[in-house]
Amino acid sequence: MLYGGVSGADPTAGGAAKHDTDVTHVNGRTNVRQMGETKQMSVVDYLVLGDEPHLEANACTSCGALFFDRRNACAKCGKQSFEKRALSNSGIVRSYTIIHRAAPNVAVPYVSSVIELDGGGVVKGNLLEAGSDPEKIELGMKVKMTTFGCGVDEEGTEAVAFGFVPA
Repeated sequence: MLYGGVSGADPTAGGAAKHDTDVTHVNGRTNVRQMGETKQMSVVDYLVLGDEPHLEANACTSCGALFFDRRNACAKCGKQSFEKRALSNSGIVRSYTIIHRAAPNVAVPYVSSVIELDGGGVVKGNLLEAGSDPEKIELGMKVKMTTFGCGVDEEGTEAVAFGFVPA
């Protein structure tokens, strides 16, 4: 399945990742950590792993606009100063689509959604544990972010992705 932008990720194959150790830093980002003998790495730079995983955006210090990617200037006001801002793990479904055709080895159907986060920010993420029956998915439905392992490389580092589940 496609979860949090990771093809082939299946959150039910091993359950959600546990977050019970210290965070390490790579390239100034909190996105790799050591869990006992298992190293974990987030699949996107804006997913911060740790005791309480969350998404993190670059916020314009002038107007507050939020961006997940690095920016030279704010697209809203043109200013060039940003600070990291932790985003809420809860929100509502703003839009969704049920995907029935995908690349080989990607299980279908799955639900791709746009989530409006409480307190600001909008992110694309797959809706997990909600099935694919449109009668059971509602615009405005409350959701919360979850993380899950979505693969392990040859060195034993687990890739961790995010998605959203009904709250």
